[in-house]
Amino acid sequence: MKKIFGKITSIILNILLTLVVLMLILAMYNYFQTQVLKKDYTNFFGYTMFKVASGSMSPTINVGDIIITEIKKDNQEIKKDDIVVFKQDNYIITHRIIDIDEENIITKGDANNAEDNSITKENIIGKVVKIIPNVEVWKKVLTSPEVLASGITTIILFGIAFAYDGNKKVDKKEDKE
Repeated sequence: MKKIFGKITSIILNILLTLVVLMLILAMYNYFQTQVLKKDYTNFFGYTMFKVASGSMSPTINVGDIIITEIKKDNQEIKKDDIVVFKQDNYIITHRIIDIDEENIITKGDANNAEDNSITKENIIGKVVKIIPNVEVWKKVLTSPEVLASGITTIILFGIAFAYDGNKKVDKKEDKE
């Protein structure tokens, strides 16, 4: 039974280690693209992610959500009611398209009363394809010192528990008799 638990623990630790290494690689890739190449966002195979900082798209997209955006291609069709990410006045904004004509695109946040200034297709970074809700909440929970300390303590205790083999006996020297 202990061999099975030991193998399961080993598999879980290997998966956790692999995830940590992948996260480090992604963080280095992100750093390289944003800091070294001075890009506004990171391109992961035609997609990028943004953290939402305002409630202008509530209730569709809330503060702390992560949006996955398909980076605009030259032939990509955008239409009315698409949620797009665009750059305007050195800000990256996520709003819904409410009107399109030949050259101008009018956007508006779902929670806003007024439309935005018009933009062109060149301003658009991409179209939102997925919204991952409540990421900020999970980040705060998982990175809190209490949760990190309990997780590390649990892993150490599991390692000690499954490494201990009570069936092994210590050899005693019988020279002292």
